[in-house]
Amino acid sequence: MTKVFIDGSAGTTGLRIRERLGERGDIELVSLPEEKRKDADARLEAAASSDIVFLCLPDAAAVEMADALENSGIDARIIDTSTAHRTADGWEYGFPELTGRRERIARARRVSNPGCHASGFIALAAPLVEAGIIDKCERLVCTSLTGYSGGGKKMIAEYEAESRDALLDAPRMYGLSQSHKHLPEMTAVTELTTPPVFCPIVAPFYSGMEVTFPLFDADPEKIARVYREYYGDGGLVRYKDNADEGGFLSAAAFSGRDVMEISVHGNGERTLLAARFDNLGKGASGAAIQNMNIMLGVPETEGLAL
Repeated sequence: MTKVFIDGSAGTTGLRIRERLGERGDIELVSLPEEKRKDADARLEAAASSDIVFLCLPDAAAVEMADALENSGIDARIIDTSTAHRTADGWEYGFPELTGRRERIARARRVSNPGCHASGFIALAAPLVEAGIIDKCERLVCTSLTGYSGGGKKMIAEYEAESRDALLDAPRMYGLSQSHKHLPEMTAVTELTTPPVFCPIVAPFYSGMEVTFPLFDADPEKIARVYREYYGDGGLVRYKDNADEGGFLSAAAFSGRDVMEISVHGNGERTLLAARFDNLGKGASGAAIQNMNIMLGVPETEGLAL
C-alpha cells in the first residue's frame, strides 16, 4: 500500500487529487486534523511517513516545504503542483508524453507538475520544434481560453456568487503585462529562444481549456503526421482529424476528463493548431496523478477519467 500525503489538500488541485486517490484501493492517504494543517512540524511528520508527497501550495510555501523535506533527510518522492520548480535544477518536468520524459519521471525523486496553459502550448509546439517544422528562434503568438476554476477558490466564488459583477458574464483577457507565470516553462521546455506573445482568457464556464497558436506557410498534413507519430494511439494526449463540432471548437469539450486532444485546422497559408483538455484534469490534478502512477510503476491511467 502506497502512503500519500497531500500538503495543501484544501485547495482546488489538492482537493481533487484527494477525492480521486480516496477511491483507490492501492493508496493510503496520510491526513492531518484541521488544526494541524498549517503546523510545519506536523506536516513534516506526515511527509516522513509517506512514499509520495504532493505539494499543492502557493509558490513560496512550496519552496519552503521542499527545502524542509530535503534538509530533514525525508526520503519521500515529491510532486509539486505549484509554479515554483518547473524550470529548477534537480526537478523533472512532469509532461511524460515528451521525448524521454516518461523514463526520467519514473526514476525521479522530484517532479514538477506542468501549468495548465503551458501543457497545451508545449504539447503543440515541442513535437514541431523537435521535427524542425518550428525553428527555435521563431516568434509565436498563443491564445488560451480557460474555465474559471483555473483561478482557484477565490475566482470560483466570484463567478458563482449570486450578485456577481456583470463583467464576468463575458470572456476576460488577463496576463496583459506579458509576464504570465507559465511563460518560463513554455519557453524552456520547448527550447524556444523567445517566449510567445501569450493571451490567456478566462470565460464564464467551470472547467475546460483550449490552447491555440497559428503558423503561416506551413503544411497541415505534415504537421498532422508529426503529431500522429509523436503521440501514437491510446495515450492521454491524442491527435484527431476533423476535431470540430460543426465548424466550432468548444473549450469545454473535455471537461471532467484527463485526456488532451490535439488537432490541426486551416490551410497551407494559415494553419491553426489546437489543444483541448480540462484545466483541472490534464492541466492539473489528472496530470499529477498520471505522474504519480508512472513513479510508482503502475498503469499511468489508473484512477483517471478517459
